[in-house]
Amino acid sequence: MRWEQLLLDDAFTGGALAWLPGRTPQVGQLVYPSGGALDRLYFQEVRQTPGGDPRILGDPGHIQLRGPVRQVVTHTVQGETLLAVRSDYHCALWKVSKQGIPAPLQVLRVEKGATGISLSPHLPGELAVCSRSGAICLWTAQDGWPISSRLRQIYKDPETLVFRDPSPWRWADFTAHPRVLTVGDRTGVKMIDTQGPPGCGLLLFRGGAEAACQKGERVLLTQYLGECGPESLQPTLHLICTQFSLYLVDERLPLVPMLKWDHGLPSAPLLARLLPPLRPGCPRPLLLGGQGGQLQLLHITGEGTSTPRLAGPPQSLPSRSNSLSAFPLLEPRSQQRLQERLQAPTIGLATAISPSASTPVLSLFQLSAAGDVFHQRLHLREDTSDPGPDAHAPMVSWSPQDTACCRRWLKALLEEPPAPPVWAVPTFSYRRLLGFKEQQKVEGKVPEGLRTAMAKGQLLQQRDLGSLPTAEPPPAAEPGPEDELSERLEAAWEGPAAAWWEQRLGRGSGPGKQPKRHKRRTQLSSTFSSLSGRLDFSDAPSPHHSPERTSPVSRPQPPVTPPSQELTQELWARGVPSERQQTLRDYMAKLPLQGDFPESASAPLSQTSSIQATSFKQQALRDCTAKLSLQRDTPGSATVPSSQTSSMRATPSRQLVPVLCGSQPHRKKPRMGF
Repeated sequence: MRWEQLLLDDAFTGGALAWLPGRTPQVGQLVYPSGGALDRLYFQEVRQTPGGDPRILGDPGHIQLRGPVRQVVTHTVQGETLLAVRSDYHCALWKVSKQGIPAPLQVLRVEKGATGISLSPHLPGELAVCSRSGAICLWTAQDGWPISSRLRQIYKDPETLVFRDPSPWRWADFTAHPRVLTVGDRTGVKMIDTQGPPGCGLLLFRGGAEAACQKGERVLLTQYLGECGPESLQPTLHLICTQFSLYLVDERLPLVPMLKWDHGLPSAPLLARLLPPLRPGCPRPLLLGGQGGQLQLLHITGEGTSTPRLAGPPQSLPSRSNSLSAFPLLEPRSQQRLQERLQAPTIGLATAISPSASTPVLSLFQLSAAGDVFHQRLHLREDTSDPGPDAHAPMVSWSPQDTACCRRWLKALLEEPPAPPVWAVPTFSYRRLLGFKEQQKVEGKVPEGLRTAMAKGQLLQQRDLGSLPTAEPPPAAEPGPEDELSERLEAAWEGPAAAWWEQRLGRGSGPGKQPKRHKRRTQLSSTFSSLSGRLDFSDAPSPHHSPERTSPVSRPQPPVTPPSQELTQELWARGVPSERQQTLRDYMAKLPLQGDFPESASAPLSQTSSIQATSFKQQALRDCTAKLSLQRDTPGSATVPSSQTSSMRATPSRQLVPVLCGSQPHRKKPRMGF
């Protein structure tokens, strides 16, 4: 939304400045918002002089509102003057007496946000209210006691008329018929009958080939120009403004504009005012105002059955920024403040013609977004058919009173203390402008020092901040009671895992208590891990293979060992029968575990007790003894062949025992059962 507002801010479409006629033709009131939030509605009484210089009468009165004022509309119907005000989520209606005193009638709340409000030129107290949801409501307020009103929804369509456009902006105005309204969005304008069935209507303007629109052209403002009166234009004429062109469309001939003119304004034309003719039979002036302060004056003719056309070329009026040269030269900082104040966006436009016997004088009032009201006096020409070479240079005059008023305004502006620069986080991103988020108040010296240094543009050093806060380490997850793998990995990461093995092996064993046996997964994995884990490498000539590089595939199995022998046996021999300890020690001295086997082969000896005294193992020991006597004279008998290594990896445990015993020395016949 911020990015779209930088491109086009349509909140003040229609203008927030209005001229209320007073008790005499020379006296009127300017109605405009002011204040930092534009939430105060001011009523300033002004007297017009024959020379065109307005005189301020007294101090302005004001009404405090609960929201910013976005649009101010006035209309006089049947001698009754009404004042309508639109805010973001509220619309209010006042009735102004001939003495200029406003009396409130009613306030309407718009849940989805109001985008436009229009007063009926036919019936007093009737308004058209537009919402961001695509709904158009007809609001009728009547005075008296009690105050009564009626709100009726006459149209609703969340989608745009012609093609898809994401803008929620909607606009409505009245037509020559009291019960027919125009509904507009960024793509076109449609006429709807309030008494007909819902959904019926006729397109009045389409953004496309019928109107010879350019690529990307969008509707910015629609306004009904056929006011009732003897000096009005055709009662079926409508004004449609886009960012490129101006169109005049007749209700009787929809889709085909009667007049098209490229205005060439550098900013969006969101303000338009149709002025009364200077003399009967003269063209009617049309004032077009851009959001950037640019003004153009057009003269439209075409009464009765004639086609509307432009009477002479349009005139470009000087903007507020062009009057910068009339101010005295200031220092650079004050000059920049003055220039920024004069270049504030225009959010309101009002006109009044001063009574004069010689040349009519147009009093032009502009309201800026900063809350300043500027006055400009313009001498109008009655003959616009042959404007001459200086047609594009209107006659603008400066009186001594104007110069003195500008000097007083400049003095008051410079006396105001400039707002202190408030540091904010950068809000620009790729094709987006994010909203400002207030920083949370964090106690401490570091955030405050950072903000102060960035606001002043100074270099921040370490000594200015003191000790930096240290981040607390995240809490470690506690392993479960059965998570043995995590315990083993933590012990291996912290250091030698020998202590963990001793604690684990002696955790469940004790006098009179048998250790808990785990279920075997496969014979190959349990036997292989039991033969390669619990080894004492202090006496063996093979390379050292620490138990930290063990595989987490098999779970450790506490052996069955008498308590009297646990303190005298070596670590790898716990739970191994004494008759087999020398056999395993001699074999592991010859087996090249460090170079030929992967890391998974060095699993801890967890299930050594699974090797029992069976008959097939007795035969295996005899075969090992016979093979050892044949291989003692062989040069390569110190290592195990690769074929035996592969067979040890892939064969079951019954084929693994002869391979493991292939390099054992000849020894005595074991006792019975072993």
